[in-house]
Amino acid sequence: MNQQELAEAVAASMWEEDEATRALGMKLESIAPGRAVISMKILDRMTNGHKTCHGGYIFTLADSAFAFACNSHNQRVVAFQCSITYLAPAFEDDVLTATANEVTVQGRSGIYDIHVSNQDGTRIAEFRGNSRTIKGTHIELST
Repeated sequence: MNQQELAEAVAASMWEEDEATRALGMKLESIAPGRAVISMKILDRMTNGHKTCHGGYIFTLADSAFAFACNSHNQRVVAFQCSITYLAPAFEDDVLTATANEVTVQGRSGIYDIHVSNQDGTRIAEFRGNSRTIKGTHIELST
């Protein structure tokens, strides 16, 4: 199994178990080693008192893309620190896309940058996630 096939198999396994991501209507658009793209349509119930998308939903979208990217190598990986900068508002019916890219992995620690944009390409938020590899894998590989 090559690295792309492994990333796809891991993503399929994770998708089956990820109730939160699926419940919010997210779609896994693409996966590759160290990279993931996930989209989500903003529904009226996701807006706040300003009639803009609540920042927690934007964070969750970025965090889901982060999770799929950093777990794509078939090692169990968790977040140990994340930060987000909101750049522009998102509104009901916008389709947001979070694109996660691996910046570096050294030992058990990784850094990932996630860009969140709307359907027009407007940058909505920048998210940086720091990961930590823990014990275990997502799928068993035959030897």
